[in-house]
Amino acid sequence: MPKINFNYQFCFRILITVIVNSSCTPSYYKFISQYSQDPKTNSPDYSNLSNWSSHPDKKDPADSIPYPLKNGIADSSVDVFFIHPTTYTKKHFPKGKVNADIFDATLSAKTDYTSILYQASVFNASCRIFAPRYKQAHLSAFFKMKKELADKAFDTAYNDIRNAFEYYLQHYNNGRPFIIASHSQGTLHAARLIKEFIEDEPLKKQLVCAYLIGLPVPQDYFTKFQPCKDSTSTGCFVSWRTLKRGYLPPYVKMETTSSYVTNPLLWTTDTIKAPRTLNKGAILWKFNKILLHSNDAQIHKNVLWIQKPKFPFSFLIPIKNFHAGDINLFYVNIRENIKTRIAYWKQAQVQ
Repeated sequence: MPKINFNYQFCFRILITVIVNSSCTPSYYKFISQYSQDPKTNSPDYSNLSNWSSHPDKKDPADSIPYPLKNGIADSSVDVFFIHPTTYTKKHFPKGKVNADIFDATLSAKTDYTSILYQASVFNASCRIFAPRYKQAHLSAFFKMKKELADKAFDTAYNDIRNAFEYYLQHYNNGRPFIIASHSQGTLHAARLIKEFIEDEPLKKQLVCAYLIGLPVPQDYFTKFQPCKDSTSTGCFVSWRTLKRGYLPPYVKMETTSSYVTNPLLWTTDTIKAPRTLNKGAILWKFNKILLHSNDAQIHKNVLWIQKPKFPFSFLIPIKNFHAGDINLFYVNIRENIKTRIAYWKQAQVQ
């Protein structure tokens, strides 16, 4: 099975952005006691709702709606299979534990009250959300671990994702349209999932769109699956990773393969600058506060450039890599685009 070819040094920068992201989310420690731990096994049984970070049959952080958006009309006729990013980031981990423990209560709480709350929730106006827990590879697999060990760690993680997706198809899908969405490590697995199950398979007819965010998708990775041309395209994918305007780190300069990049303010691959006035709202550390016109966006080579987002005291934060905000910075635009693509997908089915 081919894998996305990208420079692992990209994720070294996540060490910095994870720290920033943790300061922009509510503390998850108070929720740890809500999670059970089972040391007898580390193989997730996806018939058990506790092995899903988000699931339509339970109440979870992905159900949360920012207060200014609560009056919107919700629809659940489409599903989203969301693969969360790396949250297994502790500096020291037990020897041999290159993959996370599914039943680690602290890690589950961290995942649910960071990625699931701030990222997966963007889909809750339009979709039933399915987000599996999985034995994610430790952050160091991206930049410091030996390649053989890292590949094994990613394969272990993908095996869980694969099993969860198959369980979803067998027990929950029932022919419904669906979206594949992911961030960071999740995108590594999502692209592989699409390659195996969707690109050349009948299942592609049910795919509304794929949001493959936070890692580059090389232009030679898929053979038939294409990037979306505009905000209404379906059966396609969008992708971007966000950096400060003027910043092009060495690991990006070293990339020899061109990657697809989508501008989430324009929903095209054009390199024209989209002004901040097109940004309908970002969400940072305060989930219930929408920051209007926080930043612009422009595609530059393999990345998405933005000027520093405008929020109180933003001038004090010397960030150049906005990886942690790939979704948050465009939250309302993404939320609206999901509705748009679903509407056009449904319209195409009756023509």
